[in-house]
Amino acid sequence: MAAEIVNPRSDGGTESAPGESGEPFDPAFALHRGGKMAVQATVPVRNKDDLSLAYTPGVAKVCTAIAERPELVHDYTWKSQVVAVVTDGTAVLGLGDIGPEASLPVMEGKAILFKQFGGVDAVPIALATTDADEIVETVVRLAPSFGGVNLEDISAPRCFEIERKLQERLDIPVFHDDQHGTAVVTLAALRNAAKLTGRGLGDLRAVISGAGAAGVAIAKFLLEAGLGDVAVADRKGIVSRDREDLTPVKRELAEITNRAGLSGSLESALSGADVFIGVSGGTVPEPAVASMAPGAFVFAMANPNPEVHPDVAHKYAAVVATGRSDYPNQINNVLAFPGIFAGALQVRASRITEGMKIAAANALADVVGDALAADYVIPSPFDERVAPAVTAAVAAAARAEGVARR
Repeated sequence: MAAEIVNPRSDGGTESAPGESGEPFDPAFALHRGGKMAVQATVPVRNKDDLSLAYTPGVAKVCTAIAERPELVHDYTWKSQVVAVVTDGTAVLGLGDIGPEASLPVMEGKAILFKQFGGVDAVPIALATTDADEIVETVVRLAPSFGGVNLEDISAPRCFEIERKLQERLDIPVFHDDQHGTAVVTLAALRNAAKLTGRGLGDLRAVISGAGAAGVAIAKFLLEAGLGDVAVADRKGIVSRDREDLTPVKRELAEITNRAGLSGSLESALSGADVFIGVSGGTVPEPAVASMAPGAFVFAMANPNPEVHPDVAHKYAAVVATGRSDYPNQINNVLAFPGIFAGALQVRASRITEGMKIAAANALADVVGDALAADYVIPSPFDERVAPAVTAAVAAAARAEGVARR
């Protein structure tokens, strides 16, 4: 078992899935019993003197000071060290729309990853609404308690609207990790893959499978970083200006992508392409992979089944990455979001800019350093250099872009 079980069954029995009494011990259920996190005090309350300082009457002095100078809330509460992890349970991992209660194990997991990899406290908040305006209003009302908001597992296209409206109304960082965390790690891996093969981002033409939250964000971010061209495919083929069935989000995407003017299927677009990025699931036929340019990169990130199996990808690609931890080059959001928030909170940034995200991607890529190889274009989340590098880079970028407040 990978982790100590701290909430064992009180009756001493074995743990199995609900409705499966008598089945063999299941460590997943055992690990989750009682939840994966708890609140812990940072000050002692051992006697009446401690109590009078931590609570009344001592706390009144601090409250009065904050009322007179609201900026002191950052110094005398946990606000500048804590993130709200907010979901409506509509796009949970590979499980889809499973609702707010069923999403909580994932949100708890996200919160402990914040702490483990970035030293940032986080609180899971699962909302019993899927209405975009209700989600926005709820988060706005909760915002005084938090230094940042991590939107998580909210389905597209509502996630774009929710993030935009919250960014407009709040003066703390709002970050939809499914979009931007994925994009940051993808750029870091792509930058190193290009370096390994003696090319620049501007030399590459990419094809993205999936026009949901991650696909849209990756496309925009890679172009911002200088990618030569990218075409994005949804279930109906390449997103292009000549299609009349596009949503507003995809129409906007069509205006800035696909400079080559491709149309038709994903498979046809892969012919001669330098990069495949999969964030959709499904399977890409081997002949389509074989038609890519020599020295191509295949980033097949669907879990648990990559769009291109690594054994197939290695036949034709110079660099292969997946979203899985049991293969080299895992494109894992945990490489990005803890350090990004840690850096933003450190300088009390009012938002997370494109420059801060690019700085995070560059810092990630630089961690690999001279060890760069085909099976090592992105570091492991357990590399202790990752979080400090990303944190420092994001904090510096925030200062450079004028969004830092200390």
